[in-house]
Amino acid sequence: MRYAGNDTQEIVSIREPLEAVLKGLGFALLELVVSRHRGSVQVRIVIYNGSSIGTDDCSKVHRAVIPRLELAFEGQEIVLEVSSPGIDRLIKAADEFVHYTGKGVRCYRTDISDWTAGILEAADEEGIYIKTKEGKVSLKFDIIAKARLDSTIAD
Repeated sequence: MRYAGNDTQEIVSIREPLEAVLKGLGFALLELVVSRHRGSVQVRIVIYNGSSIGTDDCSKVHRAVIPRLELAFEGQEIVLEVSSPGIDRLIKAADEFVHYTGKGVRCYRTDISDWTAGILEAADEEGIYIKTKEGKVSLKFDIIAKARLDSTIAD
């Protein structure tokens, strides 16, 4: 599991202002990727609000975020992509789990070399708690090799 802290200095400098804008609109910033391609700055953000995100939501976020990016990358062409996490998102950071409480998740565990699936009940700084068919399971982040949302799992 990739932990927070792997961001470049460039991402760290724009994350906080973008998170403030998104919070004001009722969204959380799940992912921020900045890359350079053929003279432009390409920014990809994944947003979440606990329910369905449509194209109107992505457009609203795009309009709100682009002025902040223009300040951060003054004089450079900016290409911004805004998207939702998707129903089967690969969870890329431990701090994402708190947003998916009540959703189906599937985690590949290094301690048993197998998947554990169920409804995410809670997440904290050490791990997650899943309600499976067999009962409740506590998983520490250090044994989760990969995790993803699973829309086929229902309570």
